[in-house]
Amino acid sequence: MTDLELRAADARELGAVLAFWATAAENASRPPDTPAALAALHLRDPDALIVAVDRGRIVGTIIAGWDGWRCHLYRLAVHPERRRAGIGRALIDAAESRIRALGGTRIDAMVLDDNPRAHAIWAARGYRRQDDWSRWIKPL
Repeated sequence: MTDLELRAADARELGAVLAFWATAAENASRPPDTPAALAALHLRDPDALIVAVDRGRIVGTIIAGWDGWRCHLYRLAVHPERRRAGIGRALIDAAESRIRALGGTRIDAMVLDDNPRAHAIWAARGYRRQDDWSRWIKPL
């Protein structure tokens, strides 16, 4: 992992991020991300999408969204061939550092219920499932 670079995604990489998510992210239960949606995120907050890059190749991502009150983490994804190598941990740490620098005091992560591998990394980083809340969604 010595060549791993963690940084904000460049606008020119957004297509590569979408392609990466098709391989590395869990997408079965929701509509796929779109180029327009990712471009809107990047335009609004260009530092929110953090990529892990190794030798010019995206090997991990996390979105650290900050609304000025709370931070929400989304799209933690690590390339299947690179899992269990510390990339996810490094991405979570980078997201937390970003939010601390912005003055954030609480952070939550969106984690699929049916993804026990993801549960393990979040638990290892000190996150706990909040049993008294449910996520309610409405497609627009």
